[in-house]
Amino acid sequence: MTAALKGLKVLDFSTLLPGPFATLYLADLGAEVIHIESPTRPDLVRLFPPYANGQATSHSYLNRNKQSVTLDLKDPASVELVKQKISEFDIVVEQFRPGVMQRLGLDYQTLAEINPRLIYCSITGYGQTGSYKDKAGHDINYISLSGVAGHSGRQDSGPPPMGIQVADVAGGSLHAVIGILSAVVERQQSNLGQYIDISMTDCVVGLNNMAAAASLAGGQHQRRESEQLNGGTFYDYYETADGRYLSIGSLEPQFMTGLATALELPVLMAKGASFDPEDRKEVKQALREKIKTRNFEDWNQLFAQLDVCVEPVLNLEEALDSNIAKERQWVVNVPLKENSEQTEPQLACPIKFSRSQMQYQYIGQQLGEGSW
Repeated sequence: MTAALKGLKVLDFSTLLPGPFATLYLADLGAEVIHIESPTRPDLVRLFPPYANGQATSHSYLNRNKQSVTLDLKDPASVELVKQKISEFDIVVEQFRPGVMQRLGLDYQTLAEINPRLIYCSITGYGQTGSYKDKAGHDINYISLSGVAGHSGRQDSGPPPMGIQVADVAGGSLHAVIGILSAVVERQQSNLGQYIDISMTDCVVGLNNMAAAASLAGGQHQRRESEQLNGGTFYDYYETADGRYLSIGSLEPQFMTGLATALELPVLMAKGASFDPEDRKEVKQALREKIKTRNFEDWNQLFAQLDVCVEPVLNLEEALDSNIAKERQWVVNVPLKENSEQTEPQLACPIKFSRSQMQYQYIGQQLGEGSW
């Protein structure tokens, strides 16, 4: 068994989360990734607590399988070294603001003249064009501009602060991987590389998918707690007697019937599929009151025996130690260094192949530890 992307070589100039998470997936899939870092301005992820085995856990995870090479890109000698080596690489990933790589002399046009097969991916908040391109931003800003926050959360409390970086990862990182691998496939036909402009805001807009389709073509305005999947129906979270939560997603008739029977709630059977706002409120209130009558573990024992789309809301520690985590191998022990017997537990790459295998060679290296 071999890694799916074995043979691809990536030069990674990115920092923080979006670019490093994209190149993490490429590295796990078998690509050789050289991570270029500044010798004087460390990636902030290297500084974020907590720490394990002498360095930040987030850095150890996001930069596993990557060689850490230090270069001062303001030094002409470093720029010249990159140009000398660029013909060896298939892919460049960077996430500076628009224009920075051009000022450094490492932009796509310059490097593509040396290596016409080069695939060059830029990840930014707002893209390479338009009036927003030079603005600073973070995940919460991209989600806000995309419309996602506008129809998420509760009517009385507004949009929720998310526990994960939706725009950074689902927007920037994963769309970058899709774009890069699509360009690799296209290159097999054209023998030419190309430039990829990834805007995290553009990409998170796409996550609206069904809601946007309803708004654009159906004229259906999306509001908080008003639609089938954003809290407008009984598809929601419900508090138990001991302050924990269950997720109830029993939308299909067979699941709704099973849930109504298990909970002895005829109102759910009668009005669960209704579009009338008052009926929906009545059903949700009945469910709230019912779920409040028993503790979290009591409900877990009941619903573990039923197939009605009801699952417990787990905290992260519970999730990573759950049966499904073990059965589906969510966690992998990664050597501290190549071939080391000492390991660090990290999230595994979730993609599973019938023949190809993931590579977990070593955790993120110390600054400048690698070679190219």
